[in-house]
Amino acid sequence: MLSTRMGGTPVDVAGPAGAPRLAADRVLVLRLGALGDVVRTRFAFPALRALYPRAQIDWLVEDRAAAGLTGIVGLDRVVTLPRREMRPGRPVALARATRRALRDLRDRRYDLAVDFHGILKSALLARGAGIPQRVGYAAPLGREGSPALYTHRVALGSDPLPRFERNAALVRYLGGEPDGRVPPLDLPPDAGDGLGSLPERFYVIHPGTSPGTSYKRWEERRFAEVAARLAQHTGVPSLVTWGPVRGERECAEQVVELSGDAARLAPETGSVAALLELLRRGTLFIGGDSGPMHLAALAGLPLVVVFGPTDPVENAPFDGSGLRVLRRDVGCNPCREGCPVRSCMAAVEAAEVAEAALEVLAARS
Repeated sequence: MLSTRMGGTPVDVAGPAGAPRLAADRVLVLRLGALGDVVRTRFAFPALRALYPRAQIDWLVEDRAAAGLTGIVGLDRVVTLPRREMRPGRPVALARATRRALRDLRDRRYDLAVDFHGILKSALLARGAGIPQRVGYAAPLGREGSPALYTHRVALGSDPLPRFERNAALVRYLGGEPDGRVPPLDLPPDAGDGLGSLPERFYVIHPGTSPGTSYKRWEERRFAEVAARLAQHTGVPSLVTWGPVRGERECAEQVVELSGDAARLAPETGSVAALLELLRRGTLFIGGDSGPMHLAALAGLPLVVVFGPTDPVENAPFDGSGLRVLRRDVGCNPCREGCPVRSCMAAVEAAEVAEAALEVLAARS
């Protein structure tokens, strides 16, 4: 049984049968970033909405990660924070932006804050907004002293947990229960207008990662070999996706070049909505630990993903339509820094990724 802690003392605040533990007419969800983490939190949102069907539910998110809420169903408002202005290195801009944000939040008079982020910044924003009921994680999942600012703290222990289970725990504490399904996705009718003519069936390969996490990238030649093996066995081509991140297009072009005729460059997707529409039309996603991996899960694709330095227990995508995670323990992983050698990534062979993909496809059919 989950419990809260107020002033260090466990408190049972369960309401009547069938009712939320905490009454609220205005709810603020906090998950500030990054894009992939915002997407993962969406899988817990439908249960929160079901728990508060008539409440106003808003989401506080940094502007650079707000695209992760594209197509969400049941959310009333996205409240964005200017990430660039709220950097500690710019104290004047930080103070000014924080005052504006808190004034806006106070004007909305929220009854309940559900902090899925669990850091000092998110907890301070909920406290500074004057929200009387603030639910978050106890330590160690609540970091940087954030638990001291919550009125209700959910203790989950110190063992690694999937992010989806951590998010679900906050909803369960409130009285809800995620149903384990991929949440609905409502994209604008014109989301696919720029995609052009796509193959009737295709696999999606996304080889890129953010510039700061290049150590999570699998080699382009291995992705190309997977595309070639799949084309040989199934006759289905692969589209290699890329985004605005520096170097991603070049990475995708190299995969296409090395694959022969097995892969082609995906059309440019100028928005997350366009990328989600492309993914939704695909048959299978193959990639590494990245934001597009989580978007593929949200789009309902089965996934085959290569993990190396990151912890697959905490960071694996949602398994809603079929999932295979391939990873080798090389003695030093998981780690948070990565290394130039990337021996953990190199230990995963293209042949086993292609075989895993064929197994997932067979199970789907």
